Amino acid sequence: MTERYPGYDVLAKRRTPSWNEQTRQVIDHRLAITREPRYLLPELFNILDAVCARIVPQPGDRPPVPLAALVDTKLYTNMQDGFRYAEMPEQGEAWRRGLAALDEAALAHYEKRFPQISGEQQDDILRRMERGELSGGALGDMPAQMFFAHRVLLDIVSAYYAHPTAWSEFGFGGPASPRGYVRMGLDRRDPWEAVEAKPGEEETARHENARVR
Repeated sequence: MTERYPGYDVLAKRRTPSWNEQTRQVIDHRLAITREPRYLLPELFNILDAVCARIVPQPGDRPPVPLAALVDTKLYTNMQDGFRYAEMPEQGEAWRRGLAALDEAALAHYEKRFPQISGEQQDDILRRMERGELSGGALGDMPAQMFFAHRVLLDIVSAYYAHPTAWSEFGFGGPASPRGYVRMGLDRRDPWEAVEAKPGEEETARHENARVR
């Protein structure tokens, strides 16, 4: 199966009792985020965009979730995690150092900037960072492994699963306010939740999901 929840679009709930006005405002703001950088310089934003494409590859049959823009917006609005490891600088500085370090490593190993090397080569550089093999230079005293685990993975993956496009893909109905969820047992589904397709029953699920509100 190419879709687990065929025909399901979480945004169809926008004007239904599933979402209240506060929820609608939050989602509308998220959907309206500009694709242009507001915090990072364009050079670093391009590196971030390339990194996002390797961390969360996206299908080619729909508009992609603007991951780089979502991460950049987090930095621009100074949305914090509520804690920070002592070994790590604040998140904006961490991203500036980490992206520059990836570019340095790409130049050192492949004699091209990070966005210009192949996907396989980008994966190699990212794995070097994940293993802690990058140090010094733009990183300064920031541990490469910590940056990869606590900024690259955390910020990019969180941004993806905070977007309605991802919600539609895994059948999430969005915030459960004000309607909430009633049928909490295993394999039970409220009428306003998406129907997961079973092999050979995709069209049945598509028909049901067209009515989910």
